[in-house]
Amino acid sequence: MRGKFITFEGGEGSGKSTQAALLAGRLRTLGISVVLTREPGGSPGAEAVRHVLLSGAAKPLGAEAEAILFAAARADHLDQTIRPALERGAWVVCDRFVDSTRVYQGAVGKVESTVIRALERVTVGDTLPDLTIVLDLPAETGLARAAGRREGGAVDRFEGEALAFHAALRDAYRVIAAAEPERCAVIDAAPPPPRIADEVWTVVCARLGAAQVETDKVEPDPERSPPDGEPSARPRAALDAAVS
Repeated sequence: MRGKFITFEGGEGSGKSTQAALLAGRLRTLGISVVLTREPGGSPGAEAVRHVLLSGAAKPLGAEAEAILFAAARADHLDQTIRPALERGAWVVCDRFVDSTRVYQGAVGKVESTVIRALERVTVGDTLPDLTIVLDLPAETGLARAAGRREGGAVDRFEGEALAFHAALRDAYRVIAAAEPERCAVIDAAPPPPRIADEVWTVVCARLGAAQVETDKVEPDPERSPPDGEPSARPRAALDAAVS
């Protein structure tokens, strides 16, 4: 049976990578096979395009050219990583996906929606997320977090944009989430990461078929050994309905 596809979206510094990794780890404790990936990137071809995009080399070409490059990277990512994982029943947890292109190049970059949708039809087709977590954070807070994360390193192509750009990103994500509530869940990204992770977990259990967490034993995941102090068996019933 096809696995589940979960994406994380949000502005710079909202904690997408952290929360994606925390969710993947939590799923693995239930014995679920998980592929943790990212965009742009996630496959050899897409990682090469990632460097071009985030270095700013494509910026002079304009937002439309960037959208095409993102689509090319996404096509390789889907073919090489995402679709094979879903077909073998694994869950895919991805840091960014189509909504980032809709927001960065579409809503804020002013690329026509017809162009964005056409690129999606060609590259994505019906491989859309089962659930998208939108981590919501004021732009100034996110940028401050991103700066702290860099520890004085160079900003990437998008972090270097003005505050107004990032505020517009936040607004655009909210518009998408309001338009697609059956797919998207907005979560406040201001609290500490463990609290956000618990809210993410609650949403995943509720949206993907699980009513509550029970205390049944599960078979250990061979891909992951539990850290010191963590039980080797964790509740599985919380996601049984989604996996079966």
